[in-house]
Amino acid sequence: MSTKDAIMARIRALSILHEYHEHAPAYTMEDCLALPYAAADVTFCKNLLLCNTAKTAFYLYVTLPDKPFRTSEVSKLLNSSRLSFAPAECLPRMLHLESGSLSPLGLWFDEAQKIQLVFDKGVRKEGRIAFHPCDNTATVLFRQEDFWNKVVPQLGHEPKWI
Repeated sequence: MSTKDAIMARIRALSILHEYHEHAPAYTMEDCLALPYAAADVTFCKNLLLCNTAKTAFYLYVTLPDKPFRTSEVSKLLNSSRLSFAPAECLPRMLHLESGSLSPLGLWFDEAQKIQLVFDKGVRKEGRIAFHPCDNTATVLFRQEDFWNKVVPQLGHEPKWI
């Protein structure tokens, strides 16, 4: 079973209401924001896998697409040594996915609990929120309330808010 199929099976098994859309690969935030269902009530998120210099602490940082990422600011907020992007080989090894498909939904595969989930406070809004199901050829939309109250608790990773 593909990672995408495993994610979607989990969402259906949990009976979480959602919209599912397949599309051409979306590699950038610009690609996502150009999708036909990218409406004013849909929050798309930029997802970054970060690690400390020693590669002993990993963070999945979920933020707004237009918010600049400043390493020093995020490092300070997380009380971590200087953060950088995690090496590309971490994605398939830790989360069963490839570059361009990172999503909090991938944390279902982080059974070793090596990744800290971190949300920027700005991503919690009214309306809907969108994520790839760990495959950038599809997008899943949830009502914000369902994502925060039904999906996030099922990820098995207590989120930190910054």
